Amino acid sequence: MDEKTKELIAIGASISGHCQSCLEYHIKEATNKGASTKEIHMAIAIGKAIDKGASKVMNNFITEKIGIEIEAQSHICCVKSPNCCLSDIK
Repeated sequence: MDEKTKELIAIGASISGHCQSCLEYHIKEATNKGASTKEIHMAIAIGKAIDKGASKVMNNFITEKIGIEIEAQSHICCVKSPNCCLSDIK
């Protein structure tokens, strides 16, 4: 597998792994290895689709197994910071 393809895969993995620093690094490396903007956008879209699917499956599992209805959210973070999406939850 060529290096550009590896970096494009890493972009998708960074999205589904919720790693911003990884995403920045792999976008830069993919660009350096000759990836086009269109290829990078496609890798991002694939990573987002994988992440969205995994969230949907987990929400369904929680509803079925635990009996709690989960609202669909675009993202959930685990790091407490001033910009954290969970900062409003008391």
